[in-house]
Amino acid sequence: MSALLIALACLLLPFGALAAWAAYGLVDTGQYVSTMAPLADDPDVRDAVADTVGDGIMREVDVGRPMRGTVAPFVREAVRSFTQTRAFRLAWDAGNRATHDAVLSALQSEREEAVTVDLAPVTAQVRDQLTQDHVPLAARIPVQHTAVAVLPAAELDRLRKGFHVLEVAGFWLPVAAVVFAVGGIALAVRRRRAVTATALGTALGGALLGLALAIGRRLTLDDLPPDVSHPAAAAVYDALTSTLRTVSWLLLALGLTVAAAAWSSGRLRPSRRRAARPRAPGTADSASVRADPQTPDENMTVR
Repeated sequence: MSALLIALACLLLPFGALAAWAAYGLVDTGQYVSTMAPLADDPDVRDAVADTVGDGIMREVDVGRPMRGTVAPFVREAVRSFTQTRAFRLAWDAGNRATHDAVLSALQSEREEAVTVDLAPVTAQVRDQLTQDHVPLAARIPVQHTAVAVLPAAELDRLRKGFHVLEVAGFWLPVAAVVFAVGGIALAVRRRRAVTATALGTALGGALLGLALAIGRRLTLDDLPPDVSHPAAAAVYDALTSTLRTVSWLLLALGLTVAAAAWSSGRLRPSRRRAARPRAPGTADSASVRADPQTPDENMTVR
């Protein structure tokens, strides 16, 4: 029973960490925006944004085909220069916040309609920032309500069910792992060995979690369409899973440290017991054996 509980605890630990991260770590809008904010300075993300926005501008602008190849590089370079400004970082944070709020609201409600994001507030913030920076004609930038589709209505039901499962699993799986570990150690005949086994299982769970993140990263990048920037997607994946990678390393380090401490205490305790063991009555050390001074034979053997 002890071995079974310890095995279940070690098995549930990485799944519990993954479920808790998905259910609670990604739900907080402020934490999500803070996690995504450094990507505004990532060169791969900037290049992907410049290419995407530049292509969108070229589709909207009525330019003849002979001139399109000449104008497109200048448009992309202008957008790439904009990605290095404070206004872009403000727009990046505002866009991520609006998208996260829209998706979270859809997952927590029962509405069966596509999730869209209105970019008008983002455009207004960018216009105000450019106006403060004294950019010419910035105040004339039109603010139009543009709905950008984020999730189709057909995917909401499946995602909503998965989100509710993660909310339950994110709380109960870590609790069950701790309860099983404590119960397995309490029922063990040799508790030091049980602690060592639990610690090694925790370290193994942390290693498996890190391996799963690496495999998931590769599979995610392999499934992307050809027109999506793989370096930018890799940067986004690494930013979102940074907390999980830290947890995997902590589990590995904690498990190995506790296992080493338990093993060391088991090795040192028997030697201390042997050193403190009392002598049996009537025994004497061979170095302290002395002949009876009253016997005439000095070479008498003492038994």
